[in-house]
Order: sequence, then structure tokens, then C-alpha cells
Amino acid sequence: MREDTRITPCTIRRRLARQRDLPMTLTYGKAPFSDRPGGVFNFRREGPAAVLYWEDFPKRVRVEFNGATIADSRRVKALHETGEFMVLYFPREDVEMRYLEGSNHRIESPHKGSATHWSVRVGDRVAADAAWSYGNPAASATPMAHYVAFVYTAMDAWYQEDDRVYSHPRDPYHRFDIHNSSRRVIVRHGASVIAESGGPRILFETGVVPRYYLPPEDVRVDLLERSATVSQCPYKGDGQHWNLTIDGTMLRNAAWTLPRPLGEAQVIADCFCFYSEKLEVEVDGERLME
Repeated sequence: MREDTRITPCTIRRRLARQRDLPMTLTYGKAPFSDRPGGVFNFRREGPAAVLYWEDFPKRVRVEFNGATIADSRRVKALHETGEFMVLYFPREDVEMRYLEGSNHRIESPHKGSATHWSVRVGDRVAADAAWSYGNPAASATPMAHYVAFVYTAMDAWYQEDDRVYSHPRDPYHRFDIHNSSRRVIVRHGASVIAESGGPRILFETGVVPRYYLPPEDVRVDLLERSATVSQCPYKGDGQHWNLTIDGTMLRNAAWTLPRPLGEAQVIADCFCFYSEKLEVEVDGERLME
């Protein structure tokens, strides 16, 4: 008998059940691939391969622009889309539509339909084409009707409950663990040893290779100088970068630290992590490769 090749939630769950490394968070409770998901999938049988998963986002979310609250809702929906960051959608009645001006900008999506855009205007400031909605969504995206989303970086501030969240929304299925370790980590630039530690802290993060954070006492901090580069992470906090100067040569942004880490990342405050694509990072005698 031929296997049923139709793409259905049950089909996906069966396939994923064969993958031993599937994160528990995706299969437990009301998560997308559990036996009783709390949201709704779309499944296309033609056109570009894409899956949408639309579910409740249980946190209160607020959006601010130029001192005004543009949206404030406890009924937000989260859209998970193949290959994209999670996007938060607000019921239209929870959006201050008086701040939205019509736009001629249109985007066509083969699996969501035609998006109507607005610019956000408060006082003398305008964020062009910064809001959109699928008023008449495609058949595979009907739950999205009458919801409004915003370009995350175009707004001044986002809050989940009373905590400010930046860079992009915190995805409930993204997580990290940090473990103390006795692995031997050596960081080299040519023949010079930049750092050597037998007590790293290893950060395991969803979708990211393990990162080895080394205590400052195990690092040649005299070779490092603070860089102007600061990266943003809504899960762990800002990443302060460091330039490495050795033998008269500067290697820009060779390492980073988390000076003010968030949540569980506080245990790696001020520890150094080195880019393995810029330096030779060896763990228990084996060189790391990105």
C-alpha cells in the first residue's frame, strides 16, 4: 500500500516523530506539533512550499511611536511562517487606527494574499508603510482577516507585558540553556594563544551552534579593546564586541561579551565568546567549524 502523501498535521507529526532531535517544546502541550495544537496550520498542495501556523500569543503586547501608543492588546496572534521570524498581529479594534494613513504600497503573497499597507503618523513623524493587514486573505490564510501587523524596527518601542523587547519579538519556541563545563577550550591567532580555559560555560540555543563563553581571567584581555559594535538579542541582551590587536594587526570584532545579560544569561556576564570563523577555536583538541 502506498503511503498517503497528503500534507496534513498528522502527516507532519508522524514525520517529526522520527526525528529524535526534535525540541520537546514543539511537541508538548498545545505547541504546533503536539497531538492537540492550540493554533491553526495552513497547508498548500500547490505553489511555493510554505507553511503558516497561526496561534494565540498569551502576553499583553504594546507598540509605541513618537510618544503615542499605537496598539495595545491581550488578544494578539502570532504568525509562524516558513523561513521567517515570528510576526505579531493585533485585532484591528485594538489598534489606534487614527494614527494610520492609507498607502498605495501593496505586497502580494502566494500563500497569504494581498496586503494593504498604512503609514504610521504621530505629530510630525511618519513611519512609511509600517503597518499592514490582509483584509481579504488567501483561502489558506483566512484566520488572518481583520488583523494588523507592524514593521518591528519602524516603531519606537515594543512591550511584552511591562518588559521592553527589542530587535524582534521573543518567540515562545526559542530557548537557550547554559551549562558549566570542564572542556578544554583554546583560542589562537596564528601561533599566539589568546585564551585558554578548562572551565567554559557553554550556551546551547535554538538554531545556533554551541557557543563557548570563557571567564575573563582565562583571556588575554590586555589584547582586547572595546569595539563600537553592539549587537542586539531579545533573549540574552546586548552583545558588546571587542577588537583584538596582536603583533601590530587589529582583528575587528573578534569577540563579544554580555555586559547586562537578561534572565538566565546572567551567569555568563562579562565572559568572552570568540568568533570561530575569525580565530582558531579548539575544544578538547578539535577545531570548531561554523
